[in-house]
Amino acid sequence: VQNPVCMPSRLSFLTGQYPGTLGVTHMGVPVPADTVTLPRILGNYGYTSANIGKLHFLPHANRDHRDIHPDYGFDHLEISDEPGSYEDAYRAWVYRVAPDQLDHISLGEAPAAIDWKQTMGIDDGIVHPRERFPKRALAFPGSSDVTHSAFVADQTMEFISRCSHSQPFLCISGFYPPHSPWIAPQEFLDLYDPAQLALPPPFPPEFEARRREGGAFSDAELRQAHHGYYAMVSEVDHHVGRILAHLDQLQLADDTIVVFTSDHGEWLGEHLKYGKGYPGHDCVTRVPLIFRWPGRVADPGRTVHDITEAVDVLPTLLSCIGVQPLPHLQGRSLVGVALEGEDHRGQGSAITEMDGWKTLRTDRFRYVVESDGSEMLFDLTEDPAAYADVSADAAYTTALGEARRELLCRLLERE
Repeated sequence: VQNPVCMPSRLSFLTGQYPGTLGVTHMGVPVPADTVTLPRILGNYGYTSANIGKLHFLPHANRDHRDIHPDYGFDHLEISDEPGSYEDAYRAWVYRVAPDQLDHISLGEAPAAIDWKQTMGIDDGIVHPRERFPKRALAFPGSSDVTHSAFVADQTMEFISRCSHSQPFLCISGFYPPHSPWIAPQEFLDLYDPAQLALPPPFPPEFEARRREGGAFSDAELRQAHHGYYAMVSEVDHHVGRILAHLDQLQLADDTIVVFTSDHGEWLGEHLKYGKGYPGHDCVTRVPLIFRWPGRVADPGRTVHDITEAVDVLPTLLSCIGVQPLPHLQGRSLVGVALEGEDHRGQGSAITEMDGWKTLRTDRFRYVVESDGSEMLFDLTEDPAAYADVSADAAYTTALGEARRELLCRLLERE
């Protein structure tokens, strides 16, 4: 992905441009209402479009989620960026289908939601968990058919049913999980035994010493993190399966391109961290990218190991439907790889950028440069978890110079 946190990454994916070009490299920056997005482009070709669930184009702070939201080119919006924190589309859906479950749907109030409600004197009457980020896997307290993921799947299927026989459609199904806090229905937690889950690779001695001294990131805690995360992945998998089955039922599967991807990954104890951010390790920035188009994808089940970027998805989709890539797009179409089985001829590297730093990922190295000129280089062949900075090692002088030059050339190309 081109940014390791939600808002800039999602914007980059849906515009085919890098965060630095868009001027949105961190959270909390409102996306301009006239931004050229995928649904806005497809609208010119007769497509109707929807975003169900998470979009996260506006900051949570200083706004009431019941207010009118910019459409960003979508014809239909059911936005819910923080499950249960606000009066949003998710809560409205629960009001309709299971009002007795309202006190069970909040995953914990986002700090911005607390500040906003206190400032505006809002008492929403909803019970919120006291802990925003408990460092353990928890069972969703309500019925499994009213989770945020169930909402996204149900409303996605309803939207598809409404437009399936009238015009081509685009639907972004914005699942919130897997995302902290680690909460999933018990049936998905039961799929995994925490005691049997593998821990991250051994920590270097200095990290192990910090772990022992601080008491956090114990083996038991790390297993809890993985337990909750895996359960959330399984819940999303279940609901994606429901959507795919719905396409089959409507006889739309062969005519529908499905892309499965994410806006970021997650530290689950690696580097003694949870969440996401600097300096964009693989566990944070390397995400799934799966294309499904029955009868059209070459050699289904094939895995392409070369580096691709999230900005490549939008031009790929345009190529699939016969639309010429627009000159402002900065990604490269993968249509030859996906539909014709060609070898990938992409950039050979990926850029991830945020305020104050950029990183270049090649097949062997991760290069990080900060705004003050300081650099890091990680040899991922020898050190896959990127603990050892080798930028000062004379044996890597050539590699450091090549990475520095490649990042600079790529940045100049997009100007």
